Amino acid sequence: MPNDYDKAVYPEPPRQTPAVDKQTALPNPALILTKLFYYTVDLPVTTFRDTIDSIRSKNKLVYYHQKFRRVPYLTECQEGDFTCYYEADMQWRRDYKVDQEIVKVIQERMKACQQREGHSYQQNCTKEIQQFNEVTKNFQSRYGDLGAYANAKKCLMKQKERMMAAQAQSA
Repeated sequence: MPNDYDKAVYPEPPRQTPAVDKQTALPNPALILTKLFYYTVDLPVTTFRDTIDSIRSKNKLVYYHQKFRRVPYLTECQEGDFTCYYEADMQWRRDYKVDQEIVKVIQERMKACQQREGHSYQQNCTKEIQQFNEVTKNFQSRYGDLGAYANAKKCLMKQKERMMAAQAQSA
């Protein structure tokens, strides 16, 4: 500060910082509890989660691209191999769900084309309509009339009966 300043307007700053006047000698219990929680719960959990996240980021799996290995069909199972029967039935159920989704996607495409084209959809959406008819015919021939408790064995028996009927017609 310059020597010619007005001491009434600018008082001289104190030479030492005054000490904080403590009311009690005991530490703050809220501070103790927050530190205790941080070091016993928050820090270990956060460290563990960061470790797991770093491991997961290295080998990331996308949940919707899960790949199942193909298991033998019911016709390839040995007689009395119930594990093979079960695996074949689960494979059939996955195939059934996939085929249902295929029918839904084709149906949505056809409906979108019909919505887009309006009254002239029959001439402009022939490819989508033909594809939908083919997919539904194939789905119906494979899974139709199996009932509520459909499984791989019922489907196999239906295909066997259809094949025998086709051979009887040709003979």
